[in-house]
Amino acid sequence: MNVQSVSRWIFVASVLVSINLLPARPAYGAPTDEPAQGTVTRVDLGQDVTLDVVYIPPGPFMMGSTQAEKDWATGIEGGATPGTDRESYEGEAPRLMHVKDAFWMGRTEVSVGQFRRFAETTGYLTDAEKPGGHTQVFDPEWDGYGWRSTVVHPWKPMAGKSWRDPNFGFPLRDCYPVVCVSWNDGRAFCKWLTETERAAGRLPAGLEYRLPTEAEWEYACRCGTESTAFWWGDDFEDGEGRFNISAVDFLPGRNRIWPLANAPWSDGFAFVSPVDHYGDKGRNKFGIADMCGGVWEVILDHFDPQGGHEEVYFVKENPRPVCRGGNYFDVPGNARCAVRLGLQGPGYSDSRDGFRICLGVPKE
Repeated sequence: MNVQSVSRWIFVASVLVSINLLPARPAYGAPTDEPAQGTVTRVDLGQDVTLDVVYIPPGPFMMGSTQAEKDWATGIEGGATPGTDRESYEGEAPRLMHVKDAFWMGRTEVSVGQFRRFAETTGYLTDAEKPGGHTQVFDPEWDGYGWRSTVVHPWKPMAGKSWRDPNFGFPLRDCYPVVCVSWNDGRAFCKWLTETERAAGRLPAGLEYRLPTEAEWEYACRCGTESTAFWWGDDFEDGEGRFNISAVDFLPGRNRIWPLANAPWSDGFAFVSPVDHYGDKGRNKFGIADMCGGVWEVILDHFDPQGGHEEVYFVKENPRPVCRGGNYFDVPGNARCAVRLGLQGPGYSDSRDGFRICLGVPKE
């Protein structure tokens, strides 16, 4: 470990000791005192609601995808639509990047129960709940795309729907990932958690809870430097029992599954699955769960169609937050480590979108 890395670790260690995220030890301990990769700390949100964060050390990774991966994604098995710009957003080729600071990542996406604690404590109204607000949800009248006539998609904007009722057609459970939340809503949750922990004396000015940067997210997803389609490798068939995407599962109250390309197995859920439902098999080498599939995860960065950035990326006009990871409705080719899209705006929300928190140095 070089001098710069040692200095950085001493700073991070001294800060984390003060918030009880590390065992007590001298602030100038040896670099080997760095917590083990995958160390888990439980944050108490009150009312028997907790949130786990996992330690991730700094390191290199390859951002983006190869042409061979893009070809697979738009082929028969991947099922993504060929001939669009979507795969170009991943960059022309994988490129080496570095996450320079250690951070802690939410083990799972923020759940309904965790978000409920925030909303009940603060009285917060999401963008979808505000006057004139709406969110994108499943259309219960949808019965097929109708490719030969007027194409009808399964989703439409609705007023009166929100994270409290995402229009799934079945009861909402606290263990589901929260959806129908915007970039603004995710940031508000993180601000509340930061202020709460700081007021309790558990969080100094050196760290904050926030959304992960795009580089942190892809690094945490890949958990290594290899450029593979999924966090477990390139073989899609090895994903069985690991994640929730479009698969052989009936839609609620219907005798049909999602159309288009599907995983050739049942993952147990046509819509959302509970967070960390797949256990150890659904966690990558860092110990992070549900990084592919499940729900799209809204990221701190603004969208650059040319590709992701090593440092956090913002624009001043017409910001479009990045979302990552794919969702329960997606075809296999749209649920890879490299896939990235830009949302319509900071206030946009969707019943396929959620978020995951990060504890790290401020990035704004």
